[in-house]
Amino acid sequence: MAKVTIIGATGNVGTFAAHAISAIPHANQILLYGREGRESLLKGITQDLGDSFAARGTDVRVTWTTSLDDVAGSDVVVITAGTPRTVGQDRLDLAMGNARVIAPMAEKIGQVAPETKILVVTNPVDVMTSVALKYSKLKTSQVFGLGTHLDSMRLKSLIAAYFHVHVSEVHTRVIGEHGNSLVPLWSATTIGGIKISNLPEFSHLPVQEIINAVKTSGQLIIQNKGSTVYGPGEAIASLVRTVLSDENRILTVSAYIKSEVHGIGDVCIGVPARINRKGVFPIAIRIDESEVIAFRESVEKIRASTKEVLEALEQNTEP
Repeated sequence: MAKVTIIGATGNVGTFAAHAISAIPHANQILLYGREGRESLLKGITQDLGDSFAARGTDVRVTWTTSLDDVAGSDVVVITAGTPRTVGQDRLDLAMGNARVIAPMAEKIGQVAPETKILVVTNPVDVMTSVALKYSKLKTSQVFGLGTHLDSMRLKSLIAAYFHVHVSEVHTRVIGEHGNSLVPLWSATTIGGIKISNLPEFSHLPVQEIINAVKTSGQLIIQNKGSTVYGPGEAIASLVRTVLSDENRILTVSAYIKSEVHGIGDVCIGVPARINRKGVFPIAIRIDESEVIAFRESVEKIRASTKEVLEALEQNTEP
């Protein structure tokens, strides 16, 4: 049985993630963390979730706290805290402000829960994953981000709709930045086990239109309803389940890579990784040359932003 802590539990994503995580058989304790001054809201969310668990017949203990000391003993810590995107705002626009929130939290988590796995959701997620990794002082396998996991699911859904097949028949990935420089891996995309480029219909696939839809999906949801909640919440729960259930699934998350993708690395960014109870382990892959070029550009973009943010944190200045 396992304890899962959600940092930033008073936000919409944190609250729904708690509800989704409660359905995982191995999770028997969920701790909701919020900042001081939010005690009433935390208490209300805890009571409401407890009622939903009772109605569902789920035997999960849910508690709340405003002290990071209580994170001790957590098997997984999900960090959703920080400022969310607004309409027209790029994820990287949030970098410095959110880094100042994540850094001290990660440092404390590393001290009180040295065996935990940290799942970063806060945007820009690739940069924040690096911040959490540096300040927690945990192993690279213990810290990862939501990354392009949800982007990959969005691409999967769009391809399934175009080819009129069940989503389970589509296997595809998006690597690179969780943002505008993301890279769809058409070379690794299959439908029913058949490489997508071997299907005659592929020649008519509106590739650029689909890529744009993946890139703008989050922004459109924010524009239409104010925030993304259900997609990220379920994606978070699926990653937590993969860790707690020791599934050894290969999913595309933000993780620290050395040189697994054509010798490119030294950054936290979206890549395929094997995930189990021990953590997250990027796998070596070979992709088409055009995808290598695009991935390298994405890495350089994230590396530059990460360096700028980490240097500013060290100097305690604005970048």
